[in-house]
Amino acid sequence: MFESNRDYPPPVDGVELCFSTAPGRRGGSSGPASVPALSARECPGPETPDEAHCGNESSSSPVTTWIAELSSARVLEAIASDTDAGLINRLRELEELKAAASAAQVRVAAAFDSSVRAAHARSGVPLEQQGRGIAAQIALARRESPARGGRILGFSKALAHEMPCTLRALSEGRLSEWRATLLVRETACLSVSDRRLVDREVAGDPAGLEGLGDGRLIGRIRKITYRIDQEALVRRASKAQADRYVSCRPAPDTMTYLTGLLPVAQGVAVFAALSREADSLRAHGDARGRGQIMADTLVERITGLTQADRVPLEVQLVMTDRALLAGSDEPAYLQGYGVVPAMWARDAVRKTGSRKAGGFTAESVSPGGGGTGKDRSHKAGHEEPTGRCGVSAAPDLWLRRLYTAPTSGELIGLDSKARFVPESLARFISVRDQTCRTPWCNAPIRHRDHIRPHRIGGRTNVENLQGLCEACNQAKEAPGWRARSVGSPGRHTVEITTPTGYTYQSTAPPLPGT
Repeated sequence: MFESNRDYPPPVDGVELCFSTAPGRRGGSSGPASVPALSARECPGPETPDEAHCGNESSSSPVTTWIAELSSARVLEAIASDTDAGLINRLRELEELKAAASAAQVRVAAAFDSSVRAAHARSGVPLEQQGRGIAAQIALARRESPARGGRILGFSKALAHEMPCTLRALSEGRLSEWRATLLVRETACLSVSDRRLVDREVAGDPAGLEGLGDGRLIGRIRKITYRIDQEALVRRASKAQADRYVSCRPAPDTMTYLTGLLPVAQGVAVFAALSREADSLRAHGDARGRGQIMADTLVERITGLTQADRVPLEVQLVMTDRALLAGSDEPAYLQGYGVVPAMWARDAVRKTGSRKAGGFTAESVSPGGGGTGKDRSHKAGHEEPTGRCGVSAAPDLWLRRLYTAPTSGELIGLDSKARFVPESLARFISVRDQTCRTPWCNAPIRHRDHIRPHRIGGRTNVENLQGLCEACNQAKEAPGWRARSVGSPGRHTVEITTPTGYTYQSTAPPLPGT
């Protein structure tokens, strides 16, 4: 829509960008500098269409040549010998190049969306299903998670179709991708016409963006938004309340971040209640720190227990017998968290067993429902009166240890002819795959998906099942997506082929002992 007026040569076929030392800096800044200047020379053209899909090998396209040039020995030598002022200028030049590349990605993503939707319409895909899988393909191409791919697509369509001034500033390197994202995010509640008005007032003069930090940029956008459409802010606040959620993600040192996005009144009330409890207990001589008391009180009030460290739950701890019994340092895997030290895993087992005078009671459980002896569930606990909120005397902890086969490193599994995945087999798949199997997606597993669809003869077994998040499972149902299980020694591998013909391999993460 808007082309850059900088002196970058266009990335046309058969032309590559080369770097040479040139004094000064574009834009009028004075001072000595030795920066990459751009020139053009002939080079081999891009790959043929057939070459583009053959294992996704790198090609000799202009962009790959530019990438190689940036890390060439000549450029690295020039960087090492440059002055401090020259190095700063190089940083600015590269930052502008990143912004220009981001603008190009915006245009490409928007064009890809339009092309795929048109193809879906021509082929008779129902309107509500047109565009399915677009964000997933963009995410794979950019090595991002599917959730991030959806945000990238929305950002690209907003800039390409509704915010031409912001896109132009991004193309010219005057605006970073993050600040362009802020412009898109803060105007999402407006109509298209009002959004273009804000776009013109804020980004119409790119020089006015110079020196603006995130806070000042957001403040300028909101000031204009208040003037244009105050009701839009009310609608945005209502929508934001519908987006409240709670999430849990790993933190360092076998801790977790429990995060809640709440309406402001509720969030402040929760924090105030925890603060009051902490201050009261500290005043009565509680030796714990204020933050510790608040964290423990949060757990106790949510779970209804009298002690925060007595939460009844099942923990699936994947470890080798060497780590458990022989003192090996091979790390274990804690389902829902990630890799944990072997010493921590052994300590968890020891503490669990010590809570019951008689030690562990065990029962044999297999992924398919029968007993294989490879999976042991250990139950520990003691009888105690019913706690607050009616919590009964449940076992303090269920600890499930799953062992890997010593030769292949794979978990042991059983076959099933059922269409729906049995609960124990679903648990098995979750432990093996840990998170969604789509490359670059770390979302929790929601679906156990048949790689070869059940409707065409796919079996319900560990080889033909993979753990996927809901979005990735829906994306692969779009026209043109294919998946197959690949015979790979050691770990379960799936090959994914997108409608554009690109292939990606997804291998189950390594388990302890492999």
